[in-house]
Amino acid sequence: MTQTVGDDIEALRASVVGGVHCPGDADYDEVRKVWNAQIDRRPAAVVTATTASDVAAAVTYARREGLTISVRGGGHNTSGSAVNDGGLMINLSRLNGVQVDPQARRARVGGGALLSELDAATQEHGLATPAGMVSHTGVGGLTLGGGMGWLTRKHGLSIDNLTAAEVVLADGSVVWANETDHADLFWALRGGGGNFGVVTTFEFALHPVGPLVDVGLFFWEAERGTQALQMLRDVVRALPRDLNVIIGALNAPPAPFVPQEHLFKPGFALILTGFNASEQHAEYADRIRRALPPLFDFVSPMPYTALQQMQDEGTAWGHLAYEKGTQLADLSDAAIDVLVEQMPKKTSPMSMVLFYRLDEAYSAVADDATAYGGGRSPRYAAMLVGMADDMTTWAKDREWIRNLWSALQPHSLGIGDYVNNMVEFDDDRIRASYGDKYDRLARIKAVYDPQNVFRCNVNIPPATA
Repeated sequence: MTQTVGDDIEALRASVVGGVHCPGDADYDEVRKVWNAQIDRRPAAVVTATTASDVAAAVTYARREGLTISVRGGGHNTSGSAVNDGGLMINLSRLNGVQVDPQARRARVGGGALLSELDAATQEHGLATPAGMVSHTGVGGLTLGGGMGWLTRKHGLSIDNLTAAEVVLADGSVVWANETDHADLFWALRGGGGNFGVVTTFEFALHPVGPLVDVGLFFWEAERGTQALQMLRDVVRALPRDLNVIIGALNAPPAPFVPQEHLFKPGFALILTGFNASEQHAEYADRIRRALPPLFDFVSPMPYTALQQMQDEGTAWGHLAYEKGTQLADLSDAAIDVLVEQMPKKTSPMSMVLFYRLDEAYSAVADDATAYGGGRSPRYAAMLVGMADDMTTWAKDREWIRNLWSALQPHSLGIGDYVNNMVEFDDDRIRASYGDKYDRLARIKAVYDPQNVFRCNVNIPPATA
């Protein structure tokens, strides 16, 4: 059924401090845009909210008019679920303030803030909280699904550091949820995605970090992929908590430290980071070089904010994107064989596979403490990312990712996934990702959103009586 805005759209304009944008307005195309250029959907109206009251007014209007609601934080999710066709889109990008209390080590962060804005504000005080690894990612979507990044081995997931949240519910009311108030909602928000309301403020615990951290990048050509991955697997098993890694299958980036003859060369990389652990970082860098000398490497201290921006250029806005994810207990020889065999079959030099190491502080949190859709045992989260600048290449690498994902499944922890990696919202995979938590989430959904108003997401329908 076609959805249209009602005649009282002007009443909505008058009720919000931010803007209301409809097709034909000069800024309509800008406010509906998301990171993945493959997404081109046209809402009937976009509300650029600046307050929780704006969000509440938008939700109330959409429900009255029978409009589907979608919510955009940073707009970075590959599925493009932030924008819908013909409904109402709530754009939180102007709700991006960050307030830091350095004595209490707390930060209150607007629901539309980017990681770059969070990092800049907290680093003024030598503090940070675990977040993602691309600074133009939104805090909101990342956190609601779990949130993993460079600080996860040391301080856990983003949700493990969430202390409270301001939420606009489906009935338009606004509540604060924490461990004591609306505790069931607070549990669900920590991993349950955008199913339960629109989070307009996040409150995070902060930790001393930086301002300088140690960073090393090591790269091996594709011909030594098996040796490199086996060596890195063995090194990571003994990694101290103050160090972290990404293992990547990718093309050498166009960075100043990459020798000209190796630019865009396909291969395998390790990024090694250290937090207040320069001696340990140097020791492991030397250990890696001795075990299997890389084709090239780069080791240097850098600002924590620069570390957070290392992947920004390679994942810039405006590319066509597709992704899938899976989780592996370890980089087994069989899984390594699959990766080494499949990597030459990709088409775009921008496409890549990244393995995040999850253990230490990640595994110290009880599995049932949050709604996070993934177990807490030590593991690797594999991110299979396809990026291209034309539809033909995009389609080829979408097929490549699907084939690689299928080939990795016999060596994975199951068909479930880290929900932030989902592009196709298959019910079986959503249920598998949440496991025994799914029914509890559905019961909480029935309390806070019984009509499934917030369904443009990795959706968990409300439980029925």
